[in-house]
Amino acid sequence: MERKATLIQQKGHPIIKIEFPFNFDDLGLVKTLSGRRFHGDQHPKYWSCPLILESLESLLSWNFQIDKNLQQFLNKSKTQIENVKEIEIPGLKLSLYAFQKKDISFIETKNGRVLIGNEMGLGKTIEALAYLQLHPEKRPAVIVTPASLKLNWEKEAKIWMSPEPSIQILSGTKPYPLNGNEVRNNDLIIINYDILFPWLETLKKIQPQALIFDEIHYIKNNQAKRTKAVKDLGKNIPHIIGLSGTPIINRPIEVYNAVKLIDNTILPDFWSYAHKYCGAKHNGFGWDFSGATNTKELHQKLLSIMIRRKKEDVLTDLPEKIHSYLPMELDNKKEYVKAENNFIQWIRENKGESAAIRASNAKILTKIEELKQLAVKGKMKQAIDWIRDAIESNVKLVIFAVHKFVIDALINEFGKIAVKVDGSVTMPNKEKAVQEFQTNENIRIFVGNILSSGIGITLTASSTVVFLELPWTPGELMQAEDRCHRIGQKNNVTIYYILAVNTIEEEIANMLDKKRKVLDSILDGKITEEESLLTSLINKYQERR
Repeated sequence: MERKATLIQQKGHPIIKIEFPFNFDDLGLVKTLSGRRFHGDQHPKYWSCPLILESLESLLSWNFQIDKNLQQFLNKSKTQIENVKEIEIPGLKLSLYAFQKKDISFIETKNGRVLIGNEMGLGKTIEALAYLQLHPEKRPAVIVTPASLKLNWEKEAKIWMSPEPSIQILSGTKPYPLNGNEVRNNDLIIINYDILFPWLETLKKIQPQALIFDEIHYIKNNQAKRTKAVKDLGKNIPHIIGLSGTPIINRPIEVYNAVKLIDNTILPDFWSYAHKYCGAKHNGFGWDFSGATNTKELHQKLLSIMIRRKKEDVLTDLPEKIHSYLPMELDNKKEYVKAENNFIQWIRENKGESAAIRASNAKILTKIEELKQLAVKGKMKQAIDWIRDAIESNVKLVIFAVHKFVIDALINEFGKIAVKVDGSVTMPNKEKAVQEFQTNENIRIFVGNILSSGIGITLTASSTVVFLELPWTPGELMQAEDRCHRIGQKNNVTIYYILAVNTIEEEIANMLDKKRKVLDSILDGKITEEESLLTSLINKYQERR
């Protein structure tokens, strides 16, 4: 009998059939394989183990002969990102960077089953959508994401894909009746992890062809309902793409569920994995799997399904600044709409912007201020959730706001890893806060008032700027952005504007953007008059009378 390994099917699952003339040396080796099993009731007798890359590599190292099917599996598993070429995506509305084209080619090579682990700001969302653009037949596709990113997925899909996809965003923990054909006719169905479990049966009925799991490390806890729902939904789905900017190699336990969901052949059983890669140890009360061991070996294994890029690796492809708008839903919508209607009524009574401005500049600002505060209050919970996910990706954030209550809320939430600079901070303490952010790796967040910290300081320890609120002029906006984009900053700077949808925040953002493009305020250092923005803003609301 030869010493050989063959790929066979058992109850619909691929396994490795292992045959060898009986001897204690080979028997001892085979017994070390994860999930091995002896088939003594068969003739001839043989051993088997699950089709796992690690087991196949072990058999090869022991000089077992493998059949052509196992060799093909091995060759495919060895294909890594550096071995693929750029791909063009027909119909995509905007242009991709060169590295993004290679990433999508890798996804294609892996038949749409990959983990995109690129750093924050490198367009993981766009790459997943581009793959769906490449395959219009893979519909419907279900996108599971944190609640704070649902609207962003909808926005990006409409910006990038053509023809514009039909999209349904699911909400609520009590699934509402849906006509099966209507749901199936949607190209994209977007749902957040928090409500996936109650919607599970509805989603299974529509038979999705592709699943995208944003922030896939959300399924690290085996006891959580969302993890169970994701695993159930992922059964028998042909294409699964996971996204996560979290440095998974530092916390190997968190990636196990994600990898097994995407490709069950990469890693051994949980117990073997935890002991080999998670530094498993018993602490007297139970098992602790929070460590990291054999990380280089694990990284090599994951490269067969994982894309992992850092900003520093693709700087030549990136512009100096990338601006991104993150839409957030209000959780105080009724209160906001009531205040907005009152403002529109006030404009109507004053017969337009010129009369309104003459009536009282202070009164206008008071009414606009009320809308701005209601908008930022209504998005704060989701914004904090987004910030928490962002710092999990091992980045430092510079966050700008206007109101004291916003800054205080951030410090209350992230105080142990944050510093602040606002009007209440003395000059010595301001310098201390900047120094802490620049040099202390444990300080992950700088929270600044736009006026107090928008000029005169350097924050190049971060390449990610977040605006929770907006100033009145493009000049102030640019000055704040450039706290990170300065001499000494080697990375490009990604700038996020977190804006409440259908609110005054979007109106102000659009006007600032327009003024930044058409005025000389940026190139010549001029300051846009506040009154001109007020005039534009009132004109905008006047149109909605």
